[in-house]
Amino acid sequence: MRSAAVFLALLLCLQWTWAQGESGEVTGTDAETEGGNRQEEVQFEIQGVRAAHDQSSSQTNISPDIWAELKELRDMAIEQKVELRNSKSKIEKLEQENAVLESRVNTSENLVEELRRENMVLETRMSSSENEVAELKRENAATQARLTASESKNAVLEARMSSYEDVVKTLQRENKVLGATVTASNNKVEELRRDNTVLESRVNTSENLVAELRRENMVLETRMSSSENEVAELKRENADRPKVAFSAGLTDAGSVGPFDTEITLKFSKVFTNIGQAYSPTTGIFTAPVRGVYYFRFTVWETRPSHWAGVYLYHNEKRMISNYDENDEHAFVSVSNALILQLEKGDVVYMALPSGNGVFDDTNNRTIFSGFLLFAL
Repeated sequence: MRSAAVFLALLLCLQWTWAQGESGEVTGTDAETEGGNRQEEVQFEIQGVRAAHDQSSSQTNISPDIWAELKELRDMAIEQKVELRNSKSKIEKLEQENAVLESRVNTSENLVEELRRENMVLETRMSSSENEVAELKRENAATQARLTASESKNAVLEARMSSYEDVVKTLQRENKVLGATVTASNNKVEELRRDNTVLESRVNTSENLVAELRRENMVLETRMSSSENEVAELKRENADRPKVAFSAGLTDAGSVGPFDTEITLKFSKVFTNIGQAYSPTTGIFTAPVRGVYYFRFTVWETRPSHWAGVYLYHNEKRMISNYDENDEHAFVSVSNALILQLEKGDVVYMALPSGNGVFDDTNNRTIFSGFLLFAL
């Protein structure tokens, strides 16, 4: 009976040790310590059984089959201990692998978060990338859903790691493209700024030119106003100034002279007599106002061996004496002109010297003219 009780106790201890190894609750240092304690307890129980056997061997004989079973149980306990240690090593290795994978996943997640922040900055500058980023987010959500559905934690972590690495590579490629696009945009902006600088310079030059033209226009307007005032003043002066001009031919009768005495030539064919200062009945021009006057004359002679000559008088003073002899049996012509300052009432007239003749007909070959240049 005693041997049977010990045997039953030993079986219960072995069953409890086996249950603890299968439950997986003991890990690490605790598993090792508890495993060592259990080994000592098993050995102690075995030794107790042996001691009990030694004490009772003299009283009760145990069959060899029971001792074989006890030995088999001891060997099984040792194998369970070895398996427990191997399980512990596998668990530790798996935990280390999980820690490495979790570290890689955390690093990848941090890198993805940093790249997403960079994308958010670039999205503000390149609005066209929003659709692509949204697509990537949807792909990430789908990938995470697939990873959540995986049965193995290691497979899930590796799949997430691979997915994150692909996302990182994709985002890096997109960042390169976006960076190139931003660089091109910056170059375009710089070129536009240079163009704007040139245009601003041209606009400033044009504005300066416009301002200069406006100033010149103001000067010209001032001068124009001054000129218009002067013209108005001249118009008023011209309106107030007397208008004097005459032109007359001598006669249609042909030859005049020669005479024994000097005579005043009466130019009776009046062409112009503005102001009525010339008298065709006397042949005398009388100055209506004090001023400067211009006079000119032309005389002809067609008779051979005759002298053609005339005088021009200012009051009683002879101012011009012109002569020419027709000695080539053709005609001669005498012309002259002068400017005189006359007082109001002064007279100017032409005279034919004695012994001289002139010729005139409908062709108006002998002419006397004069007009007022300006009043004084």
